[in-house]
Amino acid sequence: DYELCEEWGHLYPVPREDLINLHREHLLHLLEMGDMEKALQLLQRIEDPGVSLAISEQSLDQHPNLAASHFLADYLTAHFYASLTTSRRNEIQALYIGSKVLLTLPELSRINYAHLSSRPLLMLEQLLMNMKVDWVAVAVQTLHQLLAGQEIGFTVEDIDSLLSKYAEKALNFPFTLKEKRS
Repeated sequence: DYELCEEWGHLYPVPREDLINLHREHLLHLLEMGDMEKALQLLQRIEDPGVSLAISEQSLDQHPNLAASHFLADYLTAHFYASLTTSRRNEIQALYIGSKVLLTLPELSRINYAHLSSRPLLMLEQLLMNMKVDWVAVAVQTLHQLLAGQEIGFTVEDIDSLLSKYAEKALNFPFTLKEKRS
């Protein structure tokens, strides 16, 4: 049905907003089905870059599943980096990095942290508070690799500061040790 509507749009004048809505719904459907290749082909078929940008941004704002969000954030960063405002760029890059970190977690646990996908530093803090040290190690390694040369609102130093803060808290004892007297 989507393809038929797309063909119709080539033959007859369709208002721009209706065309954007059609392509957005088609894109979300393809991403929901996990067909990233067809989703990419759909975005490449769209001749007007403004329409492609609108479709991608609106689709991302619909908060699709993890893989779809990762795909859209990557696509927007790769193709429309210069067209995005600094705050929107940081937001999309944070979502990309957060979704990448989520993908490093065990599959059954991802749902517990999915709401933090656009806030990777907060996700890291939540993992620390939940004592998921092994997961934190993998997440930190992933973050260090992804943050090289990126500006997304936090830095490697912020990650190190967070780790130091929680390491210090782990060594705080709420009681004093008494000396043994003979």
